[in-house]
Amino acid sequence: MYRLSARQILVIAFGSALLAAVTVLGVQQLSNRLQPSGSAAPAMSTAAVADPALATDEQNNIEVYKSVSPGVVYIQSSTTARDFFGFTRQAEGAGSGSIIDTQGNILTNYHVIADAEKLTVSFGSGKSYPARVVGKDPDTDLAVIRLLEQPKEPITVVPIGDSDHLAVGQKVLAIGNPFGLDRTLTTGVISGLERPIHAENGRQIEGAIQTDASINPGNSGGPLLDSHGRMIGINSQIESPSGASAGVGFAIPVSIAKRILPELIRNGSIQHPKLGIDPRDIAALGHQNELPVSSGVLIVGTLRGGPAANAGLRGLSQTEDGIELGDIIVGVDGEKVGTNDDLLRVLDKHKLGDTVKVEVVRRGGRTVVPVTLTELPATNRRRGYGE
Repeated sequence: MYRLSARQILVIAFGSALLAAVTVLGVQQLSNRLQPSGSAAPAMSTAAVADPALATDEQNNIEVYKSVSPGVVYIQSSTTARDFFGFTRQAEGAGSGSIIDTQGNILTNYHVIADAEKLTVSFGSGKSYPARVVGKDPDTDLAVIRLLEQPKEPITVVPIGDSDHLAVGQKVLAIGNPFGLDRTLTTGVISGLERPIHAENGRQIEGAIQTDASINPGNSGGPLLDSHGRMIGINSQIESPSGASAGVGFAIPVSIAKRILPELIRNGSIQHPKLGIDPRDIAALGHQNELPVSSGVLIVGTLRGGPAANAGLRGLSQTEDGIELGDIIVGVDGEKVGTNDDLLRVLDKHKLGDTVKVEVVRRGGRTVVPVTLTELPATNRRRGYGE
């Protein structure tokens, strides 16, 4: 056996300590380079949530709440409004939101911040911070706001999960601020999937998650979580005659948010492909027996310079004999179109610049018209021509 002197042992120990210190310093510097500049690291993650299969239901509820709730904020908005007599007053609104990154971006519902002139965000500590709107999309009822200053509290990011592989009966948890009550937790299950709901502008939102977890005014914009503490939806609507929770709530799938968030943050809005028509569902019109088809979308008018008008699609027109029927859309790219919701669903599969084949009934016959999906001209855009 090789024997070392006391002096050799000390030299080796000192060298090892020096090497370890240099290594740690290098790793820290590399780590700092990888952190987003000007951002605090997330304070918690779902690592604090034990495997739900190995924990009691109560333990799971507690762990998810402790891990995620610091990332759920209370949003207050104010807007100047005029009443019937022309007097101004402050209209206030409130909702919830989820911090989605260390830059201070917060995901919420569009209807929570729509037309807001002033936004404040509270972390539940009694301290509120000013915020501004980064991007908003009325068609999906989603929006992103951002803090204007770095909060004193550590930033906790709400982990984003997957809404494409959910099952009815799966446990869910909702965290929000119902009626202004700070960071309230409710639990339940997924009651249904692929529920069609509508945004305030009437546009259909596909694939909503139905839950019996209590959702009340103030919960809007807050996260719907799975048992691992990952966001699978954004709580948005309730079905209730009284306006309070009746056990039928709806959340926008997080898959929609993941798809639009990059563009929403980058550009401030989303350009959904639209034809630029004023549509009417044939099924909703009277005297259907006098029409050539029993379902489809009647074009009442087209927007000048819009995709439909540029492609030659026709709306109602005045003739010497009366009013001539406009084109009736019955299909797009081989998919049947019976209602305007069907039309929007098909168009949402495309992006600006794509060309779609629109099948229409015109003067008793059927024809296919290629339409290039260009951006609607903003100078001519007006209500009723946004489809």
